Amino acid sequence: MSTEKLNINQWAEEDRPREKLMRQGAEALSDAELLAILVGSGSTKETAVELMKRVLSECDNNLNTLGKMTIGELCKYNGIGEAKAITIIAACELGKRRQHEKVKERKKISTSQDIYEYMHPMMQDLNTEEAWVLLMNQNFKLIKSARISRGGITETSVDVRIIIKEAVLANATVIALCHNHPSGNIEPSAEDNRITEKVRMACKTMRLHFLDHVIVTDGGYYSFHDNGR
Repeated sequence: MSTEKLNINQWAEEDRPREKLMRQGAEALSDAELLAILVGSGSTKETAVELMKRVLSECDNNLNTLGKMTIGELCKYNGIGEAKAITIIAACELGKRRQHEKVKERKKISTSQDIYEYMHPMMQDLNTEEAWVLLMNQNFKLIKSARISRGGITETSVDVRIIIKEAVLANATVIALCHNHPSGNIEPSAEDNRITEKVRMACKTMRLHFLDHVIVTDGGYYSFHDNGR
């Protein structure tokens, strides 16, 4: 059966722009395919992709020209109503605004003090223990931070496999472990020592740099790295 008169959700899966984006990433889609995802359907005579190819063709395949079109001009195309025209214009406007945004500078975390200053605001008022992993690139720029346990730090609550998985998925090369002691006691427990060693060995196996394990209290911190451990 031809896909010419079908909505996108009726197409064969390998032909659907949404599924293609999920499989290959947004960069793999053409401008027409990306716009087709926004409008969702074409007309009885052409698919959403074909419709957007025609619109773009009459804009010399230039998104800047498309962004200058009015709702009325877009609505002249069979298959584009006010709702679809507004969606297209909104998407173009977001693209223009993004060009004016400054790229957010990633925070550099390379010392125990950096870890403490980053995590302390999130941990200072907690009345239960939480464990977090900080993931950095080779330049010690923070990629993301993720909570890996809440309510106590033990070998059962902190799954080293989850830490490594988070690092691999984020393409991180440097990781740091951090947890709080609501009691205010800055000294590591025997369980803290065991977890630190397990993470260290796992990082060694996976060729990740284990920067530190920092214990945060409201008045200070303990660094395994700074203490030669």
